[in-house]
Amino acid sequence: MKIDLEEQILEANDAIAAQNRTWLDSRRIHGLNLMASPGAGKTSLILATCARLPAQIHPGVIEGDLASRIDADTLAAHGIPVVQINTGGGCHLDAPMIRGALGELPLERIDLLFVENVGNLVCPANFALGTHRNVVVASAPE
Repeated sequence: MKIDLEEQILEANDAIAAQNRTWLDSRRIHGLNLMASPGAGKTSLILATCARLPAQIHPGVIEGDLASRIDADTLAAHGIPVVQINTGGGCHLDAPMIRGALGELPLERIDLLFVENVGNLVCPANFALGTHRNVVVASAPE
């Protein structure tokens, strides 16, 4: 049996992702969606990158996690503006979550936005967020 697809399942998410991208563009903020398995080094990569940014580039982070604030607290301790999104067990961030978090960041002081997606390499790749680039961090165990 053949079933014709009449509507994209993620159409609503994609529409909000497009709005997020327009919002970032209007503020001249470049967004990066970081994806990797748990413990692969997403937070470490953000910290190392931020330490090497030119003084005129100001970072911010949207931190996705199943339940904890450990990474967000680590980033905040380094003076990086960060907003935590706990998915309550969900395996990814989506565009509506990002839209809500954008309003909690000092966007007038951010040029580069890292979205540290939930530690997972399966679900996050399917959901557009509105970022400009997707980045995958791979570690040796993977």
